[in-house]
Formats: sequence, structure tokens, C-alpha cells
Amino acid sequence: MAESDAREQAVKRIKRKRQFQQQLVVYVVINVFLWVIWAVGGFGFPWPIFVTVGWGIGIVMQGWAIYRGARPITEGEIEREMQKGTDIP
Repeated sequence: MAESDAREQAVKRIKRKRQFQQQLVVYVVINVFLWVIWAVGGFGFPWPIFVTVGWGIGIVMQGWAIYRGARPITEGEIEREMQKGTDIP
């Protein structure tokens, strides 16, 4: 049973990574398109910066969660947290 749970978690992680990669491609394509429109329009105020930075913050946070931040919870962490709960008066 534990092996099937581990497999299921691995499949979920792979799906999240693929979805992130697709979103990253969409981000790049749309931002290039917006910057080209800005350039063709005469290089006025760089309005695409708002989309690039705003959306980029979300992309970075999602990428961090998928590739760095989101790690499985271990039994040791659960035990430590349970001990902390009993230490509170």
C-alpha cells in the first residue's frame, strides 16, 4: 500500500511540473508578444513591465513551490510538531 501511495504522489509531482512548464511557455510567449506590441507602438511608456513583473512573481512563487519548497512531510516532522503541541501550557 505504501508503494502505491508513493507512486501516486510521484505522478502528482510530475503532473504539477508539466503544468508549470506549460505555464512558463505561455508566460514567455505572451510577454514577448506584449513587448513586441510596445516596440511597434513607438517605445513609449513601457507598460508591459506591469504584466511581466506581476505575472512573473506568480510564476517564480509557483516554480519555487514545485522545485524547491514543496517537499513531502516526514514522520519525524510530524512527531516533532506533535511534541511541540504538548509543550504548550
